[in-house]
This record gives sequence, C-alpha cells and structure tokens, in this order.
Amino acid sequence: MISLNFVLMLAGILFALSVAGIFLNRKNVILLLMCIELMLLAVNFNFIAFARQLGDLGGQVFVFFILTVAAAESAIGLAILVVLFRERKSINVEQLDTMKG
Repeated sequence: MISLNFVLMLAGILFALSVAGIFLNRKNVILLLMCIELMLLAVNFNFIAFARQLGDLGGQVFVFFILTVAAAESAIGLAILVVLFRERKSINVEQLDTMKG
C-alpha cells in the first residue's frame, strides 16, 4: 500500500521540477508546454491521493475533467506552434513577442 506521504512527496517533486523548468527555460515553447503539463500532473496526483485518503470520488472526477482540459490545451497549443513555425521559422519565445494584426 502506498502511503499518502509518498504520493504527496512525489507530487511536490514533480511540481518543483515543472516550476524550475519554466524558470530555467524561457526559450523553447514546447518545453514550456511540457512543464505546464507536468504541473497539472502533480496537481492531479494530489487530488487522487486526497480522494483516496478521504474515500471520496469527487477528487477523481475532478481529475478526469482536468485531463480532458489538458488534452485540449495541448492540442490547441501544438496547433498554434505549428502555425507560428510555418510563419516565422522559429519557436523561440523571445522572437514571438511581436504580433501582426
């Protein structure tokens, strides 16, 4: 049986890694999106751990909705990146600060 402390420690480590990845890498948009997904995964671990500890299914249902929103966010974000790469030939964040309107 996996204890609550172990799952919370794992979620904390994943969250810290994702925050460090966001602050350390501000150039590659794909890596930034991956760090955001890792952050959502850490939050989902917390929801599932507390739902299991309290015997409530509400946390698991909430995780289901978070995963569907994260999948839609990933698909839309990657589609935007493909369009940006076709237009500007780069996905560097520093070069994407100007928009044509």
